[in-house]
Amino acid sequence: MLSDTPLSAGWREFPRYPDPAITVLDERFRKYTIFSAAVERLHTGGRFFEGPVWFGDARHLLWSDIPNNRIMKWDEESGHVSVYRAPSGHANGHTRDRQGRLITCEHSGRRVTRTEFDGSITVLMDSHDGKRLNSPNDVVVKRDESIWFTDPPFGILGNYTGIKGEQELPERIYRIDGQTGEVTILAEDIAGPNGLCFSPDESILYVVESRGTPTRKLLAYDVSGDGKSISNKRDFIDAGTGTPDGMRCDIDGNLWCGWGMGNADEDGVRIFAPDGDPIGHISLPERCANVCFGGAKRNRLFMAASRSLYSVYVNTQGVEGG
Repeated sequence: MLSDTPLSAGWREFPRYPDPAITVLDERFRKYTIFSAAVERLHTGGRFFEGPVWFGDARHLLWSDIPNNRIMKWDEESGHVSVYRAPSGHANGHTRDRQGRLITCEHSGRRVTRTEFDGSITVLMDSHDGKRLNSPNDVVVKRDESIWFTDPPFGILGNYTGIKGEQELPERIYRIDGQTGEVTILAEDIAGPNGLCFSPDESILYVVESRGTPTRKLLAYDVSGDGKSISNKRDFIDAGTGTPDGMRCDIDGNLWCGWGMGNADEDGVRIFAPDGDPIGHISLPERCANVCFGGAKRNRLFMAASRSLYSVYVNTQGVEGG
């Protein structure tokens, strides 16, 4: 049995308004802040949280606790936290398809799966040309129902966030056709492909290059008109000392990126305008790995950060389906 109440003790007292943890770096960000909305810690006590995904129809959030090999569940109405699935295949990133089913990247399973409405699990992809995938990391579903995911080797490097194994395929981004199941290799020239998301009109694919040198980068690609390929790879953001990870886009095209690990004062979420300028920052006492928008109006940002789950209401909405 896990906690039914938010665990904020040991972090801070509830702050004064406006919350000093929310920093405006550019005046363009101010309209997205809410004077009386503070960062809340909803749960703590995990080992490495990742992959939050919102289920509005059930009013709950799911997310991964990778080293503990489980998927967690937070109930919006009661605040109760429980284990949704264990073992989880060392699940990492999640999203929902256009029918509302859970899509999951599994490290130790080395596969991408779909949880059906009856609870059974369908394997969408676990190999290519007879070779096992590495450790699928993050996933998004396009409006045409195609599934796009990154496949770095992070989960096979040791036995903490997966099972140590041999890398059989290059690091890639894949696309699975939502109708036929046909697999397309979208890119294999990224050092550590990690978080990914689409711009609101799905004309741009953003991908984190988490092993870029000399610094980590957030890349941008143009998506073809038929939605089946990408081109025009370019550096969108140079992270400098920061470490971008999972991210989501809001309806105005701003990117809300999990951030941190370089310097403690950078831990949290960094927000970038569509032109790539940093415009805001949400400070957390832990590195943030991934985010998603949820709540009845998709205006609550959920943040999976190291050992804890946080949230804050913002004056915008996440892109539908993201």
